[in-house]
Amino acid sequence: MATAPHPRTHDLTFRDAVEADVDALVALVESAYRGDASRAGWTTEADILEGQRTDREGVAAVVAAPDSKLLVVEREGRIVACCHLEHRGDHVYFGMFAVSPALQGAGLGKLVMAEAERTAHATWGAREMHMTVISVRSELIAWYERRGYRRTGRTSPFPYGNERFGIPRRADLEFELLVKEIG
Repeated sequence: MATAPHPRTHDLTFRDAVEADVDALVALVESAYRGDASRAGWTTEADILEGQRTDREGVAAVVAAPDSKLLVVEREGRIVACCHLEHRGDHVYFGMFAVSPALQGAGLGKLVMAEAERTAHATWGAREMHMTVISVRSELIAWYERRGYRRTGRTSPFPYGNERFGIPRRADLEFELLVKEIG
């Protein structure tokens, strides 16, 4: 597998998502996590979940939500990554993180994470970033740990039976809370 060229910050544009971005964002998130196309990158969940990762209604709601930002990353006018930031009192929740599978492994995710943390602190004065990760995703959790996130051991159940979040292929799925001090 050929690696993508290393992204340079000046090649990227970071902006808030707008309604017109919703379809492209759904396609990006789906491509990064579900189906055979997601296997081109390393963030695929195709072995543990089938079905959708998100939908148009869910992404549109995130774009429109108060105290929330859906950060879009563009290169040459094309959306290549995104992440959701939601202000929740003393912290910001980080989610809906997706990088185009063809660009994974070249450092783009690290740049997006750094900008998300900077934005969370600058916009809301947040001192911590929180996220939940499916606990069986050890490679992904290790990637976040290398970026300063720590496992808390606090878990929440996977929404079995709600196909909006996917169709589980195994019975042991749960989310673990990861936390990083950012301010």
